[in-house]
Amino acid sequence: MAASRITPETNGVRYGLYTGVGMMAYFVLASLLGIYARIEFSFLNLVILTVGICLAIANYKRYRQDRMPYLHGFGTGIITASVASVVFGFFFIVYAGVLNRAIMEGIRGTDLFGFDLSVTIAFLAIMLQGAMGGVIISLIAMQYFKSADHKPMTGVE
Repeated sequence: MAASRITPETNGVRYGLYTGVGMMAYFVLASLLGIYARIEFSFLNLVILTVGICLAIANYKRYRQDRMPYLHGFGTGIITASVASVVFGFFFIVYAGVLNRAIMEGIRGTDLFGFDLSVTIAFLAIMLQGAMGGVIISLIAMQYFKSADHKPMTGVE
């Protein structure tokens, strides 16, 4: 991808794919260690998502010579989170629904949904967690990454 063509969308998709791969690697590692069913460890997916969003926004700001419009950075973060969630969600469908069905049995035993939890509901939960977490993380990250001369609105006319 040429540096002259970086937009919030292309940057968000690229870093979303990287972040999704990171989330997949963490899930496979958690699966191998047998800690996938403990809900406390799913918090680390938000840490991976936070790192991916911050890297995406920082890359876009660096490309714009530190003169990034606020909504461009915010949009970059949201797109990064959305793409990462979709990638990880489809990976979860394939991994837990086809390759290793025992994972769903382990999650069903400890999850709040119990035996009503299906791969589809887990996919939707992954999408919701990623999208909502991404919006909040992007909003917080943009307070750090916004331009130094950013002026908030003084009044609505």
